[in-house]
Amino acid sequence: MDWDNLRYFLELARSGTLMSAARRLEVDHTTVARRIQSLEKEIGTPLFSREAGGHRLTEAGRRLQPQVESMESAFQAVASTAPAAQQGLSGVVRIGATEGFGTVILAPQLSLFARQHPGLTIDLLAMPRLVHLSRREADIVISLERPARGAVVVTKLTDYTLRLYAAKAYLSKYPPIQAREDLRGHSFISYVDDLLFSKELQYLDDLHKPDAFALRSTSILAQHRATAAGAGIAVLPAFIADEDKSLRRVLPELPQANLTRTFWMSMPVENKQLGRMQAVWGFLRETVEAQRGVLMG
Repeated sequence: MDWDNLRYFLELARSGTLMSAARRLEVDHTTVARRIQSLEKEIGTPLFSREAGGHRLTEAGRRLQPQVESMESAFQAVASTAPAAQQGLSGVVRIGATEGFGTVILAPQLSLFARQHPGLTIDLLAMPRLVHLSRREADIVISLERPARGAVVVTKLTDYTLRLYAAKAYLSKYPPIQAREDLRGHSFISYVDDLLFSKELQYLDDLHKPDAFALRSTSILAQHRATAAGAGIAVLPAFIADEDKSLRRVLPELPQANLTRTFWMSMPVENKQLGRMQAVWGFLRETVEAQRGVLMG
């Protein structure tokens, strides 16, 4: 039995679609389909049911998956001890992170890390949505909520601070904001409620119910730019807003205007043995530790 066919089976089982599996394997989707057909012919039974939304494992496929995962773990353990594996990091590591954290904190440092390891390719998915580890959208995911289940390695990466900010130009047009009641009548900038990807982003519920929104956006970077342009008041991460000299903190002494959230880092258990995953995992922890002051404001 061809191990490559089993490897293609595993990626399709995890991703659920030919296109996603092909992207992970860096091949054309027709190649994935051909490999699966070949494996099903070898085994003598369908392993997937073809549906409108993708490919779903049959009963035979569900029985096969844990056996192939055991083979994969054994293969990775052998590969990590081979002489070639000790000569330098190589391959692809895909990291999923929230948009602001990925762009402002991770991107500059990861680009330097990749330059130190020419054989390594870093894919950074800095997105205003949840990157799903279970769907194999990334190898390592940094999220606002701790994964609740699954065969994953999880660690608390860091806490970070969010505060209430507005542009100096905006604040100059209004009486001083000295208490929470003074927020009435002001325009706010925030997330689109029905598109929130985490309950941890529901900042304003405990602080103030805005009378009006100047802008709502799924992007924290867009919120920051709108705030800097003088459109209104917003809750922003300190690691973004404190670097912008056009902004001022609003109600800095009010506890509800000083929030703390947590980033969690996770990866599938089977990735733990791979040298490139271990190296990137360790580098991410070192990067965050070095940026602790920035993250906490």
